[in-house]
Amino acid sequence: MLNWIDYRKELFGRIGEMSKLAPDSVKAYQAMSTAGQKTDLLGAKTRELIALAVAVSLRCDGCITVHTAEALKHGASREEIAEALGVAMAINAGATLVYSARTLDAVAAHTQAVA
Repeated sequence: MLNWIDYRKELFGRIGEMSKLAPDSVKAYQAMSTAGQKTDLLGAKTRELIALAVAVSLRCDGCITVHTAEALKHGASREEIAEALGVAMAINAGATLVYSARTLDAVAAHTQAVA
């Protein structure tokens, strides 16, 4: 397993490098990343729980370490984080089911094209 604390520090250093190399891109990312904070309709904790579920779905270790720390900072419990991750598992399984159906559709189309 990763040393998540050291990884997060190293990641922020690399992001600092990136912001020097591509400042406009990083500023645009930061503006998009903080847009929800302005209205705050969901609240910081809920936004971080959603971010964690998405991070797991996208398999982004950097996102996982950043949003885990933020979720905890905003009062998320281990149980709430586990529930959000359970939602991610269910959605990913559901997406697999949907794309399995699409694949069967592709099999039918290719079968007809060969026949």
